[in-house]
Amino acid sequence: MKHPHLLAVAVAASSFLSLHAQVGPIFENGQAQKVPLFENPKEWIREDLWVETEFDTDGDGILDRMHVDVTRPAQTNEGLKLPVIYESSPYYAGTAGNDRDLFWNVSHELGEVPAPPRHPEVVRKGQRPIISNSQVFTWVPRGYIVVHSSSPGTGLSDGSPTVGGDNESFAPKAVIEWLAGKDNGYAERTGDQKVQAFWSTGKVGMTGTSYNGTIPLAAATTGVEALKAIIPVAPNTSYYHYYRSNGLVRSPGGYLGEDIDVLYEFIHSGEESKRAFGNKTVRDELMRANMDRATGDYNDFWAGRDYLHDMEPMKAALLMSHGFNDWNVMPEHSYRIYNRAREMGLPVQIYYHQAGHGGPPPMDLMNRWFTHYLFGIDNGVENDPRAWIVRERVSPKDPTPYADYPHPGAQPVTLKLTKGGKKSGGLSTRKASKRNEKLVDDVTFTGTELAKASTSKNRLLYVSPILKEDLHISGLASLEIRVSSSKPAANLSVWLVSLPWNEAEDALIYDNIITRGWADPQNHESISRSEPLVQGEFYTLKFDLQPDDQIIPAGQQIGLVIFSSDQEFTLHPQPGTVLKVDLRGTTLTLPVVGGEEAYQVATN
Repeated sequence: MKHPHLLAVAVAASSFLSLHAQVGPIFENGQAQKVPLFENPKEWIREDLWVETEFDTDGDGILDRMHVDVTRPAQTNEGLKLPVIYESSPYYAGTAGNDRDLFWNVSHELGEVPAPPRHPEVVRKGQRPIISNSQVFTWVPRGYIVVHSSSPGTGLSDGSPTVGGDNESFAPKAVIEWLAGKDNGYAERTGDQKVQAFWSTGKVGMTGTSYNGTIPLAAATTGVEALKAIIPVAPNTSYYHYYRSNGLVRSPGGYLGEDIDVLYEFIHSGEESKRAFGNKTVRDELMRANMDRATGDYNDFWAGRDYLHDMEPMKAALLMSHGFNDWNVMPEHSYRIYNRAREMGLPVQIYYHQAGHGGPPPMDLMNRWFTHYLFGIDNGVENDPRAWIVRERVSPKDPTPYADYPHPGAQPVTLKLTKGGKKSGGLSTRKASKRNEKLVDDVTFTGTELAKASTSKNRLLYVSPILKEDLHISGLASLEIRVSSSKPAANLSVWLVSLPWNEAEDALIYDNIITRGWADPQNHESISRSEPLVQGEFYTLKFDLQPDDQIIPAGQQIGLVIFSSDQEFTLHPQPGTVLKVDLRGTTLTLPVVGGEEAYQVATN
């Protein structure tokens, strides 16, 4: 990893030593090092307890308590206090599995809503006192205490899952407050015997991946004082953006037909006698009554599960991690939160890699982050570059530092469409063709098949000149498209690809896919309001594709693929809907490092 500076620090922080140097944290080069006396798991203290919250979400009239485990060095029983790395999850006690019957049927016309999928019962698993072993072997030897908790309505925690509801923010807040000294810890799920976190310094950091990465952000939006730093990895920051796209019902990659009620059922591993209450009040009366699979519109229900709206109280330093080719929790989830946190003046960094779902930052990035914000070591991390991008075919452990993301040198380059989309039209900086071109929806073809086809009536393809030099794209590509439909509703899918398609066995996804986007023409004015399309009438849509940072190599062409139903992501209506695209009213804007000049050099 390339760091702008390395501090030659080899000290033990005196404020964390209550006995002698060998039993306290050790720091070198601004990072917490493994301490020999903390490395033997047989000597760790492992215990569990319950933390009481300020809400009741299982309808029993009693405040919910969260099940918590603790793993700490034995020396913390002798006066040593240490900071905490905390991870919370709805997955620790088991899930419902991925039976296709648990997902919504997607083979129907747009606007129709089939019968809900069948309800599964999660068979709870796990044992006390250990909820999870994640994080412990990484952080306990380095002088941290590791804490886990099962989120509401899962495992041995009270309450009900709400999949982004307020209780999933205030549950970890209650645990963090207990770690900072609040008297709300109990030895059992019921009863009055108190437990104190006497071994905690009161400084907490959180991390985790996917749903486990969402919860640190949820906790941070409460403004809880003791949460000093978070490292969310591939977090879901808005459930609308996870299950919808610009007014369109769109599944997360790999889980066609999943929706928020399906995820609720997938994680509902809590007390069996309390599940019926959650099924009625949360799944049926809240989720299925408001999630609106008929139109895909944004509404108050979805706004209440968008953490971007809750960030004002946030104080925690934020290091985000995401993959540019994460087509499950798409990269916009971290991009939008990073941008807002930066605008708020919070300490921020972002790490983007070129692979798919998951993938934490390199260990030394995380170590420096937690060492500074939890131990108070002056390692200069707050002055490091804000962005760390893993370049193509480079190890995820060796990202390239940039001043920020998007690249500060990226400027918009607007490209117009020229005729020939059935085979391959052009992308031009000069002017568009004065004509309309049409495609016929047919979901039996995959997006990959359509992008590779030399000719097709089921998609339109527009390509740049062959690149003479590498071209660096960084940020959001956007599309303004003027389109008509032969039916009152239609899917609209867009892929940005690198051509010719790489068919080699060792080809990576970014060799072919640059970025993607989806939108509902019915929502041409607002994602909150659909209106049926008038046959033959043209409508203008403007929307962003997923964020990216990619160097397209010389010899390739950038291709814009426009089609209707996306077999991997959208609903599957019967083939036959005709979309017409007005080339004069359609433009693609690329975020090119070096702007128009760099684009002209690369393409001329």
